[in-house]
Amino acid sequence: MHDSEKGVTPLAALLCAHAGDMKVRHHALWAFDARLAQIARTTTEPAIGQMRLVWWNDVIADEAGLKGKGDPDVDLLRETGAMTMPGLSAMIDGWEVVVVEPEIDRDLLRVYAEGRGGGLFRALAGVKDKPEGLIAAGRLWALWDLAGHVGDDALRGAAIALAREERFDLAAMKGPPTWKPLRILATLAREDVMKGRGASAGISRGLAFRLLRIALIGR
Repeated sequence: MHDSEKGVTPLAALLCAHAGDMKVRHHALWAFDARLAQIARTTTEPAIGQMRLVWWNDVIADEAGLKGKGDPDVDLLRETGAMTMPGLSAMIDGWEVVVVEPEIDRDLLRVYAEGRGGGLFRALAGVKDKPEGLIAAGRLWALWDLAGHVGDDALRGAAIALAREERFDLAAMKGPPTWKPLRILATLAREDVMKGRGASAGISRGLAFRLLRIALIGR
């Protein structure tokens, strides 16, 4: 059995608990995002990092289900049906910006946020179309998360500034119960970016209280 806490951040693990029957599928998608983040974090040669991303694209495109077999994250994506969710290739495209670009300007930040955030939110929601409210929420989250993990003050500030420009109505994210984690995450990210903050490392007592409040009353 796959360890439901392994391979994802504490925040992602907590959000998966709100996904009902889709808990394990959501975990598989968050673990995939974490693997892409690891590529971005450990790449010193852009060409090598790009090759690692190409490998993941090949895994997703392999209808025979043989490429990457035995890799725990690949196996879980296939076992849960998450491998067929829309948005996975878009996530890779978004992370590619971080892997290969020496300098990331506003335009590239938008490409990153649309790919990683919009792709992940589509995959978690399981929708093939691209509802703008959902994609906007994903972009906001991706920028907020990036701002909390980069050491470059200028890039952090640019990510927060761009995130503040995202306008979406949480009502546009009304959907099945499995969308609840996305509404929680988008609300949390919006609260922080309006105060000039990026994502926190770990889950403090204060953050845990905020998450509980949002989960219970929606704001």
